[in-house]
Amino acid sequence: MTAAAFITGLSGSRITADERAFLREAVPWGLILFKRNIHLPEQVAALVQDFRDVVGLDSAPVLIDQEGGRVQRLGPPCWPVYPPGAAYGRLFDRDRVLGLAAARLGARLMAADLAALGITVNCLPVADVPVSGSDPIIGDRAYGEEPAKVAAIAAAVAQGLIDGGVLPVVKHIPGHGRAAADSHHKLPLVHADRATLAATDFAAFAPLAGLPLAMTAHVVFTAIDPVYPATTSATIIGDVIRGTIGFQGLLMSDDISMGALSGSLAERTRLAFVAGCDVVLHCNGNFAEMQAVAAESRKLAGVPAERAARSLAMLKPPADVDVVAARTAFATMMADGQPTGARIAMS
Repeated sequence: MTAAAFITGLSGSRITADERAFLREAVPWGLILFKRNIHLPEQVAALVQDFRDVVGLDSAPVLIDQEGGRVQRLGPPCWPVYPPGAAYGRLFDRDRVLGLAAARLGARLMAADLAALGITVNCLPVADVPVSGSDPIIGDRAYGEEPAKVAAIAAAVAQGLIDGGVLPVVKHIPGHGRAAADSHHKLPLVHADRATLAATDFAAFAPLAGLPLAMTAHVVFTAIDPVYPATTSATIIGDVIRGTIGFQGLLMSDDISMGALSGSLAERTRLAFVAGCDVVLHCNGNFAEMQAVAAESRKLAGVPAERAARSLAMLKPPADVDVVAARTAFATMMADGQPTGARIAMS
């Protein structure tokens, strides 16, 4: 069975009758989970398996945004709290080796949580490089403000996920760090010249070009394409993401329903595919929107299908790890690297 080139959300903790019929007919490539879909471990595992059974694809990717800090879909009381990306950056500044080890171990532990539920893809690492005056939507999700540092920590996080049997999605390519608006609500315009972007924003992503998946930024870079945001810009995707940065993996849009984009869901979906996105992501579980995205989504074939296959081929069984000992080691690393009084809660 050939999947369609989109990733869908669902409305709640179980698949409704309407959603079940939709999934059988549309056969999305993947599913993305949010807090509205998550209650207890056994419920999440059952939902994940039910999705795969309904679409008839045992290896259908199931995604989540599990970064730590403000963006953590799995949390207490069933799952540990993880630090924001900036915590690894602070530790890196004190001790580079320890900072990278902590980032890799933290991601490895996240992967253990996810793999136990059947979740195979985590929308992490964040390789955005924030600047002074940018919107706080990235903020402490970022690893730092220097491209080389961000790339090094992002690579460690990606490796930790892969070690744990979970694929990483680097985001938000080619960079959301300069955005002065939150793309969930408004379209950000970045006016930096190309040379500046190449030396900063793009430079953080270039060392990560070999990762299996990436997620676009709903950001306009006026010096390169003054009209279209990266998600729907053939120039940005072809010249910058595939060219300057050199990313050759599967490229997915950020959530196509976000406020940064204009036009109907059908128009947004068409534009993303025409621009060069391999897969379109729709997150909010709105059934009418899901249908509109599905109606405009092509079958995953040709070069996009080859990229998808190469990406999924990187999914390996997790290496053995003593999770209890690893959590203790991780908590110690982060406590040593945190300011006084700020300790990371780990179960």
